[in-house]
Amino acid sequence: MLSPSTIAFACGLTAGALLGVAGRAGRFCTLAMLEDAFFGSDFRRLKSFALAAAVALLATQALARFGIVDLSRSIYLTPSIGLGGAVVGGLMFGVGMALVGTCGFGTLVRIGGGDLRAIVVFLVLGISALATMRGITGMLRVLLIEPLSLRLPEGTNQTLTSLLGPGFGAALAISIAAALAWWALADGKLIRSPRLFASGLAVGAAIAFGWFATGWLADDEFDPVRVSSLSFVAPLGDAILYIATFSGARLNFGIGSVAGVVAGSLASAMLARGFRWEACDDARELKRHMTGALLMGIGGIMSMGCTIGQGLSAFSTLAVSAPIAMLSIACGARLGLEFTMTGEWLPAVRRLFGAST
Repeated sequence: MLSPSTIAFACGLTAGALLGVAGRAGRFCTLAMLEDAFFGSDFRRLKSFALAAAVALLATQALARFGIVDLSRSIYLTPSIGLGGAVVGGLMFGVGMALVGTCGFGTLVRIGGGDLRAIVVFLVLGISALATMRGITGMLRVLLIEPLSLRLPEGTNQTLTSLLGPGFGAALAISIAAALAWWALADGKLIRSPRLFASGLAVGAAIAFGWFATGWLADDEFDPVRVSSLSFVAPLGDAILYIATFSGARLNFGIGSVAGVVAGSLASAMLARGFRWEACDDARELKRHMTGALLMGIGGIMSMGCTIGQGLSAFSTLAVSAPIAMLSIACGARLGLEFTMTGEWLPAVRRLFGAST
């Protein structure tokens, strides 16, 4: 009989592979959606993300409503709102992914396509995430960021259902999901982009499956597994730690999802004959990628998630931190993208706020 951790790993592998295919074949990329919206007035990728959020929200809340998954056991529904981490960490993560050209999820997709730069990003991001969870930068997080959290009243957590009352839960989830789905589909542009449409549905389903897998399939009170879904900051560090300490660690859903994304992307690249080895052009490009990866690793832990972790997984639980973190990530990404175009930070800040340079 398989242990809960092995079941969780297998489910993570499956969900990750689905995301890997969506990222490679379906062109699902969170930085690209922001870049298209900011500079090209093209909202199709953003609409694909909105569709994924709607599907994830409805399916996840249905699992919670019928008692299949206890979302209160997730890391997102804490008795306090990490405002400092969501804002500062989100800004750092957004700038970092703009410097790298993708997020943690996209890094794994690139590895599957043969990008050697992404392997460097993976290592730096994963190690910096570990350091911020348990190491030297973790001390700074505890001293400077955690005191900026907003403590909630006794007996409540940061889900909107808890703050507004359980009677609002179902209606609120349906209303938000319906609004997102209507915005994504109303003009028909997303439907006329079948890859983006399919990838949005697939990613949303994968998020809900993650909660189902860890909250029900792998649930065992004698060998508990953390209730979680897809995110690509801490799991990258966990994957590195597992590889380095094989005999002293165990598999989990996050490690499975990391391996799954690479495998799904690799399979898609091979089938489309799009696999090719790539590397940095020069030391300057390598420095930019390493700096961005460092910011993503530290910022992603401070904000308790990335564009997938906060933007979809946390959002599907109706956590208050999700929109705060995503708005901060978007602002950081805009600043980072402006910097990549100007090469200077001050003009990038001025452009961000609409001032002349």
